[in-house]
Order: sequence, then C-alpha cells, then structure tokens
Amino acid sequence: MKIAIGSDERTHLTDAVMADLQARGHTLHCFGPLAGQAEYWPAVARQVAEAVAAGTADEGILFCWTGTGVSLAANKVPGIRAALCDDAETARGARLWNNANILCLSLRRTSDVMAKEILDAWFAHCYQPNETDDTCLAQVAALEADYRREERTGD
Repeated sequence: MKIAIGSDERTHLTDAVMADLQARGHTLHCFGPLAGQAEYWPAVARQVAEAVAAGTADEGILFCWTGTGVSLAANKVPGIRAALCDDAETARGARLWNNANILCLSLRRTSDVMAKEILDAWFAHCYQPNETDDTCLAQVAALEADYRREERTGD
C-alpha cells in the first residue's frame, strides 16, 4: 500500500512509525521534515491530504505535537476523513464506522508501544458498509459539497 506520511518535525516516534510501516511492506511518500524539508504542520497536512484525495497515496499518516492541528488541516481537503487516534480502539472505530483515510497521531502523547497498537488496529480494520454509517458518511459528503458549492458561487 502507498502511504503518504508527514510531520512538522522528525522525532524518534516518526522514525519508529516509518520503520514499522516499511516492515509491514508499505511504500512511503514522505512530506515535511520526514522528507528533509522544513514545513509547518498546515502545509504538511495539506500535502498528505491532497496525495490521498488525488489517489497518489492509498492512505495517510500525520503527526504534530498534539495531532489536533494536522487533523483540522487535513479535514479541509475534500474527501479526507482524518482521525486523531490516541489508542487502538479509537483507530478501529475510525476505520470501521468513519471510513477514515488519514491517521493523525500526537508526537507528545503517543509512545512507540501505543503507536504499534494503533497501527495494528488501523490496518486490521476497514470500513464495513451499513445503513447507519453509510447515511452518516453521505451526510458528511453533502455538508462538504454544500460548502464547496458556496465557495464557488459566493452564496
């Protein structure tokens, strides 16, 4: 699987996650300091989200100090469902019910052990279509479309 991965700083955690992903056989497309380029978190989140939205990456992983900033920024890109996950159960739910396509992690709060558990859950689960979640995701897509339409028409 092709994974777009980015952070606003390179840390022990980012290196550990990249090594784990490569050991799982994933191909990484790195952004920001993970690619040797100094970037702030909004720019890195945009680059990763655009790669996922365009289909040049199957999924994405983002890091920042809290994980909140990259989650907020990535979710501005149409078609992105970025989820800030602090534990494996949240990652499982994000995949099963929200069809999340970008995993966001906190550099401050995520240990190597937790990151591995989160990644295990993330990759072990995928969206399971069902009436309730399909309806909810359709409502999210409609909300996104309404705002895109308003931006184009100025309404």
